[in-house]
Amino acid sequence: MRRRTFIKSGTAATLAGLLAGCASPNEGSTNDTTDAPATEDDATTSGAEETTEAQSQSYSVTMTPVGEVEFDSVPETIAVYTSGYADMLVALGHGDAVASIGQKARYHTGGYEELDGVSVDKSQMVDLVDQGVSRETLLSIDADLHLIDPNWLTNVFEMNDEDIQFLEERAGPFLGNTIFRRTDAWHDYDYYTMYGAFEKVAEAVQETERYEAFSTFHDDFVARIGEDVPSEGPRAALVWGGSNEPTSFSPYHLSGEGANKKSFHDLNVQDAIADSDVEALSTGSRSEIDYETLLDLDPEALFVRGHEDKTREEFENTVVSFMQNHETASRITAVEEGAVYRGGPIYLGPIQHLFLTERFATELYPERFEDELFDRDELATIITS
Repeated sequence: MRRRTFIKSGTAATLAGLLAGCASPNEGSTNDTTDAPATEDDATTSGAEETTEAQSQSYSVTMTPVGEVEFDSVPETIAVYTSGYADMLVALGHGDAVASIGQKARYHTGGYEELDGVSVDKSQMVDLVDQGVSRETLLSIDADLHLIDPNWLTNVFEMNDEDIQFLEERAGPFLGNTIFRRTDAWHDYDYYTMYGAFEKVAEAVQETERYEAFSTFHDDFVARIGEDVPSEGPRAALVWGGSNEPTSFSPYHLSGEGANKKSFHDLNVQDAIADSDVEALSTGSRSEIDYETLLDLDPEALFVRGHEDKTREEFENTVVSFMQNHETASRITAVEEGAVYRGGPIYLGPIQHLFLTERFATELYPERFEDELFDRDELATIITS
């Protein structure tokens, strides 16, 4: 893997100043040998010291499937596709580096508003799907780092290995692993958990200490909630149904290990679809089910994706209200008992996970949890300090 050199603004000027200082005569002395002009040997020694210093600042990150990627400094412009990686960068205090996103509409940042000093400007990001996922679009970004699994680009979009090599040679290297789902036949290499990938991103932007603080905060949060979560949560169905009056749905497996299912696992939610004949949504399969099938499954809770831009009230006034007045849907246990919820983002990062887990916990177990389940100020301090 080739090395891309990253030079932060000011570094060259500082180095020039240091070199100028070394070349200047020592004021107040007439006999000191430092007054003498630098010899060729002196210059060689100085250059060797500077080279050694520069090399000591370089570092590498190893992540499947790309392997080892070497950096000479922290990347300042980072191209991202799946917004879970953007959320990781925000969590590490590098939100300003995010130069692109797959689809802005799928990057949900509402939680940032509750964290003092934490924000991101989506208006400055390139929407890759809108602009076209191509070598031309990515080249125009001129990213220091493409935090994108290259296999995602070559298997999902009309890009090939030559495009990846072209971008590596003319912009920055690739790093990343498609972790949000685990149903891609082409993904025949190791997956990472959300926090396994998060740690690699932290290494790439040299924020290991911040990652460790965030990880400890997460571990404490999950452990604390786990003390009050039943060992077996409700039987639930997770589906995609993006309209306000949905009549057909694409089903998911809650038992899957993709990063976007983490909140369900943390809360011990059971998969109502796993042991059925229903074919779950996967790569190349857009299976659909209707209310009759959902009634046969009869989940105790129903999570509907495609509505993260709505408030809880807006969701109830549209999707839930429609189901309650639908002849078949109204007989599903989840609908009868008012246990129909927004299903969460498809792409999920560590900040989003905390807020989503809190939301699901208070919705699923209102008798056990209420209000805020983690300290916003403490989390904001980790991110911004």
